[in-house]
Amino acid sequence: MVKAADMLIARRADTRARADFATWKMMAKLNGFSALPPEAQNFLAGYKTLLERMGEDDATEATITEVYKAYYAEMGGGGTPPDVRPRTSEPVTDNVTAFRRPSPKPKPSNRFGGNSIGNSARRPLPVALIFACLVVVYVAIRMLWK
Repeated sequence: MVKAADMLIARRADTRARADFATWKMMAKLNGFSALPPEAQNFLAGYKTLLERMGEDDATEATITEVYKAYYAEMGGGGTPPDVRPRTSEPVTDNVTAFRRPSPKPKPSNRFGGNSIGNSARRPLPVALIFACLVVVYVAIRMLWK
């Protein structure tokens, strides 16, 4: 039975192994193999020998599994590392839906039955009325304080 702590360590080790291997592989492609730590160089050498015997996907997974086992033991996992990657039996299908524009909203009808010019002409009236009221209040206050 796998403990929850061991499963947490296993997930961390698997994530780290996949990220590190991808980084090492990219550095090796960019002629940075000599800058890698010795353990990374050993894992990549093992990867190259696996490439001669099997396909790239299988060699990559086998190498990541070896790195994962090493990281699991290094992080304090007990016993055999559990399998953290669920195997999917059916291929993944695309579940993205196509974008559809929303239907246009109907324009509000004019209350007075005319065109929209009358609607825009009515709008400044409340603003002008508020401004006029503020001017009257200002003048009234000035007159009262004199």
